[in-house]
Amino acid sequence: MTVTANEVKTKGVSIFDYMFEKFNEVVINVRGQNKYCVIPFEEYEEYRAYKLDVAHKKVMQDLKDDKYNTNLAKHFDEIEQAIKND
Repeated sequence: MTVTANEVKTKGVSIFDYMFEKFNEVVINVRGQNKYCVIPFEEYEEYRAYKLDVAHKKVMQDLKDDKYNTNLAKHFDEIEQAIKND
């Protein structure tokens, strides 16, 4: 379900209690564009656990494939380069 940012401003966070009785998520529309998604905290915790599990699997695969660096200075250089490329 979608609500406008103005509705959230005028009704406050109580609008989410009402919306969560009927919907699993609430999208907040700002100036005609969907900008935020609000979900119950329990679902957020499940999502975070999933994301951490995916990250852990990627790290374990990198270790298996020898895609890691033990040289700290080189590691920081690679991070800085990746930031510059974004």
